[in-house]
Amino acid sequence: MTKTPTSGFKFLNYKEENQTAIISINRPEVYNALNAAAKMEIVQALREANKTPSVHSIILTGEGKAFCTGQDLNDRSVQASNGPIDLGNTLQTEWNPLVNAIRDSKKIVVAAVNGVCAGAGISIAIACDLIVARPEVKFMGAFSKLGLCPDAGSTYIFSRAMGYQKTMEFFLLGNPLTSEDMLSYGLVNKIGENALIAAIDYTDKINKLSPLSVEMIKKNIKTSLDSSFNESMERETFAQRFLGNSTDYKEGLTAFLAKREPVFTGN
Repeated sequence: MTKTPTSGFKFLNYKEENQTAIISINRPEVYNALNAAAKMEIVQALREANKTPSVHSIILTGEGKAFCTGQDLNDRSVQASNGPIDLGNTLQTEWNPLVNAIRDSKKIVVAAVNGVCAGAGISIAIACDLIVARPEVKFMGAFSKLGLCPDAGSTYIFSRAMGYQKTMEFFLLGNPLTSEDMLSYGLVNKIGENALIAAIDYTDKINKLSPLSVEMIKKNIKTSLDSSFNESMERETFAQRFLGNSTDYKEGLTAFLAKREPVFTGN
């Protein structure tokens, strides 16, 4: 079943299909570069998907030849022609809230990288929980060629995945990484000729899982990245105690013993 929400979007296509919300950036004329309004629409769409009980997972993708090429440099808020500009404010009020909306989503967000991914568009992709990309897609972090530095969380994620030297090379020299390179560094989960179909393959599996379990797994993994071993164990203990008292756990155990597929309700 496909449903279109009553709230309209100017820069996005949004639909709910088979318990998955598909959010597609729809600015192909500028390779899905984002102005302020487009960023806020993505945040709004993520919130709408999270508060919709029938939605169990989210896919984020782009229309046309690009996934997202970062900041729309034609946006007046980032133009420096009239003097110095506070790009830190742009990050604090636009990009960082967008990245955090993805990371804080209770429902799994899968990036279907259908084409070129550049600038802060990379930050959007790697903020997602799972990433699928078409073969030989280029990921470009050429901030240095604009006199800027990587932002919106990309320094944190890349340095932990690739190490200091390779991250330095990528962001300093601006040479692109391909989908295959990203896969080798563990920054992409899967490569598929049709990124959206490959992403749906993930969400079809996720939608059959307990929503409570999915939410806790995401929270625990995110917490572990900034925690000690003992702190991570404490978080796991809290989450397991909570899940052990859920109806979904009772259903999962009953289904396992009866050798049938569980039917989870998120309770």
